Amino acid sequence: MSIDISTLRNDTPACADLIHFNNAGAALAPLAVTEAVLTHLANEQRLGGYEAANLAEGQINNFYDAFAQLLACEVSEIAYAENATHAWNSLFNAIPFAAGDIILTGQSEYASNFLALLHMAKRQGVKIDVIPNDHTGIIDLEQLEAAINPRVKLIALTHTPSQSGVIHPAAKVGELARAHNILYLLDACQSAGQIDLNVDELGCDMLTGTGRKYLRGPRGTGFLYMRRSSMSKLEPACVDLHSANWISANTYEFRDDARRFENWECYVAGKIGLGVAVDYALKIGMPAIESRVGELGAALRETLGTIAGVNVHEHGEPLSGIVTFSKKGIAAASLQEGLRAKGMNTSVARLASNQLDLVKRGLGDINRASIHYYNTHEEIERFCQMVAKF
Repeated sequence: MSIDISTLRNDTPACADLIHFNNAGAALAPLAVTEAVLTHLANEQRLGGYEAANLAEGQINNFYDAFAQLLACEVSEIAYAENATHAWNSLFNAIPFAAGDIILTGQSEYASNFLALLHMAKRQGVKIDVIPNDHTGIIDLEQLEAAINPRVKLIALTHTPSQSGVIHPAAKVGELARAHNILYLLDACQSAGQIDLNVDELGCDMLTGTGRKYLRGPRGTGFLYMRRSSMSKLEPACVDLHSANWISANTYEFRDDARRFENWECYVAGKIGLGVAVDYALKIGMPAIESRVGELGAALRETLGTIAGVNVHEHGEPLSGIVTFSKKGIAAASLQEGLRAKGMNTSVARLASNQLDLVKRGLGDINRASIHYYNTHEEIERFCQMVAKF
C-alpha cells in the first residue's frame, strides 16, 4: 500500500513551518485528532461534562474497537490509561510478587519501568536480573534463556528503546515466556504506531503504550492490553466504582475484562482523540507505515554517517525510526538547541535516565532524531546539512 505523503502533510499543518524529528517524544497530531478533541471540549463547555460524554458514547467506545484492530485482539482485552507509565504500573503492580521471585528485564529497559522494578525489589524482596544486549544492541536471547528458572515470575521488555533505534526480538522473547509459563509484559511505547503489532505473534500477556508518540494522539493518553487467559493471574492494586462491582455492603468483584484496570474518571476528549488517531493509522495501513518509517530511518542514518565528526550509535537490522548520534566537539543539548533555533525539533537521550544502557555502552548524553511517515527525504537532507554546519 502506497502512502499519499502530500495529503498526510496537509493534514499536519506544522510540516509547513518546521522539521519535526521528535516523534519519539510527541508526534504532530493530524487535524482530525485535534478537531475531535476540540469538538468534545466545546461540547463539555456547552452542555456539561456528563451530558457531552453521553452524546459521545459511540466515539468513546470507538477507542476499544480501534485498539482491538490495531493489536489484533479482543475488545475486552483493551483498557484506557492516563499515560503509558500508569498503564505499565497498573499491570506490574497487579502481579502477586513474593520475596525471592525473579524479574528478568533487558539492558535497554525504560527508566520509569526500571525504577518500578527497583521499588518492588525494595518493598517485596524480589530479585532483578538484567539481561545484557548482544553486539548488535538487542537483548541476548541465549543469556535470557539461560537465566530462566522456576523462580522467574515476570519477563519485562521494552520493545523499542527510547535511547536507541534497535527493535528487540519481542516475538522470540514471547516464545520463551510461553514455553516456561512466565508472565510477559511488553512496553510498546515507542513501537505502537510505527511497527505493525499483533499480540498473538508477540506472545505477550500484557502490552502498554502511549498516545502522544507514533500513534499521533493527544498528550495525557495511553492504553493497555491484557490477555484474557492471563487475567486471573493478576489482581489490580487499586479499585474504584468502574473497575469493580459493589455487590453488597462488604463484598465486591472486579470486572471480567481489561477495564478492571481503568478509573471511572478520565480525559474523555483525549480518549476520543486517541481512538481517532488509531483510526487514522489503520486507514493508512500499519504495514505501509512500518515500511515508510524504516526507509526514512535508514536514509537518515546513512546521511548522518557521511558527516565529519558525527557518530551514529545504532547499526544492524531491523532498526526503527529512532536515530541516535553524537557530534564531536558539541554537547548534545547545545546541538538540540541550535537545531531548534533553525526550526528543527529533536531530543536528547540523557545519561541520567539511562543508567543501564548508556553506561554499558560508554556513552553520555546523545542526540535523538526520530522520524515519522510524514517526514521526507528533502527534510533529511536539510537536517543533515544543518548538523554539518554546527
